[in-house]
Amino acid sequence: MNQSPTNPEPRSSPIRVAIAADYAEEGWASMDLTAEMMFFYLNNDHSNAVVAEPIRPPYRRRFARLPLAKGRSAAKNADRALNRFWYYPRAARRAQRRNAFDLYHIVDHSYSQLVLSLPEERAIVTCHDLDTFRCVLEPELEPRPRWFRLMAERSLAGFRRARVVVCNSEATRSAIVKHDLASQDRLRLIPVGVHPACSPDADLAVDRRVDDLLGLERRYLDDPPLILHVGTTIPRKRIDILLRVFARIAAERPGARLVKVGGAFTVEQFRLAEELKITNSMIILPFLDREVLSGVYRRVDLVLQPSEAEGFGLPVAEALACGAAVLASDIAALVEVGGDAAYYAPVGDIDKWTESALKILDDRVDQPLLTERKRDRIVRAELFSWSRHVSECVRVYEEVVAGRDERRSERGE
Repeated sequence: MNQSPTNPEPRSSPIRVAIAADYAEEGWASMDLTAEMMFFYLNNDHSNAVVAEPIRPPYRRRFARLPLAKGRSAAKNADRALNRFWYYPRAARRAQRRNAFDLYHIVDHSYSQLVLSLPEERAIVTCHDLDTFRCVLEPELEPRPRWFRLMAERSLAGFRRARVVVCNSEATRSAIVKHDLASQDRLRLIPVGVHPACSPDADLAVDRRVDDLLGLERRYLDDPPLILHVGTTIPRKRIDILLRVFARIAAERPGARLVKVGGAFTVEQFRLAEELKITNSMIILPFLDREVLSGVYRRVDLVLQPSEAEGFGLPVAEALACGAAVLASDIAALVEVGGDAAYYAPVGDIDKWTESALKILDDRVDQPLLTERKRDRIVRAELFSWSRHVSECVRVYEEVVAGRDERRSERGE
């Protein structure tokens, strides 16, 4: 899916690529997965063509260590800003001064401020969505404090200067074009993948761990359903819709349980769950390692993804790879991922969501139909491969380096 116009000749020496990954301390599971998969497949499949090294500095806690600031979100956010906008750019500049790298690949667009500290003609950014820039692009829809907008503006300035932007979906690419953030010749459409652990095949050891987490002993098709949501609780995930739809499902299917992977609900979200009288029907889990998460996908009856905005929709792809039924919002990114293998409902339409969910749950007892649809899900998920993603990124590396070498030759350097 790479839209490179050329197929450059292979170099005699490997391309040296600096990978700028998120701080692990920030806990962005999907961004950590991206960096992990990039390093894994570059080192295992492309070591003759690419030498990849991290440039991420250690995370420093300056404000959170102060006695009066411990545990406060303001101190945490201040440390996050200091690391992103001071320590990390300094590390990037040091790497650039050493001239150790041919390219710099920033695997999370929200770190695009790093481009301002690097040679922009050698900078590549992977864009997962435009959420980071929303307060600048559409301030009326997402009002933010001035300090937050200033950080977003600096990240956006770096984003605009990147030599190539790798888009994880057509929905993301179209949004970039709509807001005129990069010329189309600088955009490359390369979907991300699902972790190799995402499989429909049973793993007895993993499945036992999952049963312990969920309090299960044995599952039958006519048991009360298990409903799953994977992701954060930020506003665009529409956790309010998730809770209201589950409450209606539980009213129709007594004993149903909601499994939430990705950490605790906010205070407001938990209050809503209390009002709906579903708190005793919820299992709240942190982000899980991919093997265990895959086991959870295999165990549940339905995955709900009611987001109002996404750049890709990794939980949809992961769930399909594990053979799980998915009901998602009918937004472009999720439809692009799920295709005909997933089910969809309009954003925020609780009646439609409930009607569709109950229909899907009814279908689970029809074994021949279940087997056919499960096969369709697995086939659909095969479109999303980290091995393929990294191979396409290597083609981008070769293209950018070849273009730089050509320009140097034209200048007589």
